[in-house]
Amino acid sequence: MANNQGPQGNYDPAGSTQMFRAFVDEGAPAQSRQAAAPAGPRIGLIVGVVVAVVVVAAVAWLALA
Repeated sequence: MANNQGPQGNYDPAGSTQMFRAFVDEGAPAQSRQAAAPAGPRIGLIVGVVVAVVVVAAVAWLALA
């Protein structure tokens, strides 16, 4: 019966690990050329979360008062 518990050593019969590493290495320069995302949507998200927390706190305070 064959041992199917896991790979033995670094041998990858399908070559998928080598192909994945080549893909990641190929995509690295493209990522460094991307410009930074604008901070506008991130600030809006933070403000929205803060407003939601304030509303929940106000509702809880009114319910307990």
